[in-house]
Amino acid sequence: QVQVVESGGGSVQTGESLRLSCTTSGLTFNEHYMAWFRQAEGKEREGVAYIDQTGGQRGVDVSVKDRFTISRDSRTNTMYLQMNLLKPEDTGVYYCAAGKGSGIWTYQQKYTYWGQGTQVTVSS
Repeated sequence: QVQVVESGGGSVQTGESLRLSCTTSGLTFNEHYMAWFRQAEGKEREGVAYIDQTGGQRGVDVSVKDRFTISRDSRTNTMYLQMNLLKPEDTGVYYCAAGKGSGIWTYQQKYTYWGQGTQVTVSS
């Protein structure tokens, strides 16, 4: 049984940091492309960052460039999102996704497995 579990969310002030974790089990971690998505209240879910199977290719959305960093650790089957200089517009539920599908990284059908999400709230 595949499990994808996010953790690390919380409520912070503008300019503070959080580190999200996505722990997986039941899947071959090194075969899956991974990504973080987020959904603000009343808005569509959007891509935040991606990382390929080896970690050699990774990237972030322009809205979080120079503030967020994605990484993965094959020893623990865990993906991370380091979020610095948080802003109120970063508020939302953050989802971890894993998949082997084709398409650009923001194409949500690319991902087979999704976590339940973790809430991030940034207040001014």
